[in-house]
Amino acid sequence: MTVTWEEAGWERLAAGVGRCRLPGWDCTVGLVLGDGSALMIDAGSSVAEGARLRTQAQALAGRRVTHLALTHAHFDHVFGAAVFAGATVLAAGGAGEVFEGGGEELRADAVRNGLDPRVAENAADILVCPREYVWGPTVLDMDGGPEVHLVATSGHTAHDLVLVVPGDPPVVFCGDLVEESGDPQAGPDAVPSHWPTALDRLLSLGGEDALYVPGHGAVVDAGFVRAQRDALATRFGVS
Repeated sequence: MTVTWEEAGWERLAAGVGRCRLPGWDCTVGLVLGDGSALMIDAGSSVAEGARLRTQAQALAGRRVTHLALTHAHFDHVFGAAVFAGATVLAAGGAGEVFEGGGEELRADAVRNGLDPRVAENAADILVCPREYVWGPTVLDMDGGPEVHLVATSGHTAHDLVLVVPGDPPVVFCGDLVEESGDPQAGPDAVPSHWPTALDRLLSLGGEDALYVPGHGAVVDAGFVRAQRDALATRFGVS
């Protein structure tokens, strides 16, 4: 039996499109529903959190999750991916190096940020490698639902994935290229010189009327993204 977005504790953004803010690091995960498919966007920070999200997504969709898109390879977005057995896992082209050899690095980063060491070790041990990588603009057909446009870019990391769901309104899942609940985080894998350009592209894809879903925090509008773009350009000394 399916449930409503509200019953599941999710926020409905548009027809067949919703998102959920997770406790802990205030990460956002998204869900896009088609007639015969369900796309999950990011997977949470642990195997247990991923399992809860899978259960909620299946209740909302009335079927198993068929696709899982990972916006970038940081523990709080990918450590729950292992529970989505059978789903096609997608990530930005070039991110394979991190997934294939970065389990220990992700585990250490998770522990530094407060995740229980045993939980982090378990997730790192079964870290899922994407099955498909997005290099150029790609359209995912949702079997009667909205098309989803996938675009690889860089800024927050060297391999970020943005997902755009056209509609009324359009919805743009930004990953951590945009953050609302705090300043955007730029770790050692960030590419600051690319970040403002990535946000320009994101604005071009979504337009003025889109809902922009940040990796952390509340949904924002184009004006917020534009202001964050300008702040990042000033912060990093790029145009």
